[in-house]
Amino acid sequence: MAPPVLFALLLSLVNISLGSIFTAPEQVSAFKKYDFIIVGAGTAGSVIAARLSEDPSVNVLVIEAGVADNGTDSELIYIPLLAGEGVGTLFDWNYTTTAQSGFNGRALDFPRGFVMGGSSAINSMIYSRGPSDEYDRLANLSGDSGWSWDNLEGYRLMNEKHSSPWNNRSNVGEYDPSVHGYGPLLTGLTPTVFETDNRVIANTAAYPEQYPFTLDLNSGNGLGFGWLETSVGNGSRSTSASAYLHPALNSRSNLDVLLHTQATRLVSTSGKVTFREVQVAQSATATIYSFKATKEVILCAGSVGTPQLLMLSGIGPTEQLKSVGITSVLNLADVGNNMQDQSILALQWEVNGTSLSSFLSDATALNESLEQWAINKTGPAAGNMMVNTIGFLRLPSNSTLLVAGDPAAGPNSAHIQLSFLETFYPNPGQVSPTTGSWMSATVVVQSPTSRGSLNLTSSSAFVHPTINPAYYTTAFDIGAAIEGVKMLRDFLATPVWDGYIIAPYSAVAALQTDAEIETYIRTFANTLDHPTSTAKISKITDSFGVVGPELLVKGATGLRIVDASILPAAVAGFPQAEVYIIAERAAALIKSTWSLS
Repeated sequence: MAPPVLFALLLSLVNISLGSIFTAPEQVSAFKKYDFIIVGAGTAGSVIAARLSEDPSVNVLVIEAGVADNGTDSELIYIPLLAGEGVGTLFDWNYTTTAQSGFNGRALDFPRGFVMGGSSAINSMIYSRGPSDEYDRLANLSGDSGWSWDNLEGYRLMNEKHSSPWNNRSNVGEYDPSVHGYGPLLTGLTPTVFETDNRVIANTAAYPEQYPFTLDLNSGNGLGFGWLETSVGNGSRSTSASAYLHPALNSRSNLDVLLHTQATRLVSTSGKVTFREVQVAQSATATIYSFKATKEVILCAGSVGTPQLLMLSGIGPTEQLKSVGITSVLNLADVGNNMQDQSILALQWEVNGTSLSSFLSDATALNESLEQWAINKTGPAAGNMMVNTIGFLRLPSNSTLLVAGDPAAGPNSAHIQLSFLETFYPNPGQVSPTTGSWMSATVVVQSPTSRGSLNLTSSSAFVHPTINPAYYTTAFDIGAAIEGVKMLRDFLATPVWDGYIIAPYSAVAALQTDAEIETYIRTFANTLDHPTSTAKISKITDSFGVVGPELLVKGATGLRIVDASILPAAVAGFPQAEVYIIAERAAALIKSTWSLS
């Protein structure tokens, strides 16, 4: 736990607001009319709320089931060094998957943000837009060229701004200033370069054809190795709440946020599929309240919360709804289906020298860094230290895994992601060594083909749905993961690593055959926490899908979805950045629909 002095500093992150923050539905005036109701104050919801409230003629209400981001334990959100420590706490929905056959029957913790800022407040802070192919695929599948990479340029620029690290370390030659913008979200590169990072980059210089260096992986070039941007600026994590929602609340009286309150059902007009009313409650036994929007209800509850709320409202697969006693209002078979997620596997090596492992195992050094952050947001705690370099690779064109087709978004999109850490990063079930210096590298299948589902087990919003991402249930996925491990070993076998890598961790050293690698993957891989596609987009003329190109729910009126659930497949980059960009354009579409400024 961070020192108590941090709490006063964290409270100062949020000023007294003109907009209201309510903590119970009865506090909201029954006489106030809202034009837009947004369900979820996460990555997308905060963007939509901030952009719509720019027009003073409209009133906006945001309903958030979770907690404030500036109260108890908020240091777990805003101190960059503690990124990921919010998982499993009061800031997390604390979901669990079903037993995964691809993981030898293991059920996994499935983190999702339960706080203002949503998952942007508890994730690993990575800001990676992904390749241009990703957005062009979105445009093609939706039939709307506005979603293409080229046409989204303005929305990319209005989302984020590159900032210098706390120590003003020069990062010239590590990123391309021309592809970064002027938006409220702050992004940046590491304040501390480690020996592991230097050798990753040196490998690209020594073997440029095999391991090309990409100046900026946010440029639309989705392949190669380069430096990793994170959502950090001015020594703190930058979230959708700190960048968008709080500044809007602090300056506008037409924006309200209701916390600790869960949307339980959308109510349709009798005999019609118009959804402009949201029922809410604070527990399964609490009083139910209703709020109505005169224009739209916008769901930003994420790849779990959005399909769950749709189904609770009678929108989804008729037979699935019937099984829990919910009457179908709108039969959309793809609600809750087509779920994709990516998994991550770590491998470790002992190295020469003093690595980050030494700092992370030194309680005195850690406490001193937290105290320094509390004083002036500087020091080792004030910037990303864990993953600074990353690589995106494709399988060989003659790979037998591609015979049935290429699942990647396009030829500029990766099949495999490798990232590098100068410490021992354990998989679930592994214990970090207490001695020695270590580095780790992770393998991610960037473009999986496995698809799972999310289903209701109850008609109550307060009962978690079953979450089945169906990891490694296709031959491509497990085959690509095995090839990814081999690619990583080849990358670390060049002379560039001589004198630095001593030996692989014992469990890694034992991996010799494909069968042994597969067993290791199924035993130790974990979720990367990137669920998508449970309310996926399609053309307006398609009989499948949940939303059309403007993200309006098919067959419904007054209802739109803006979050990762609309994505057609697992992202080729990292979902945080893509969801921000999608939300920026979605806000513009909503403004255009209603002729707002």
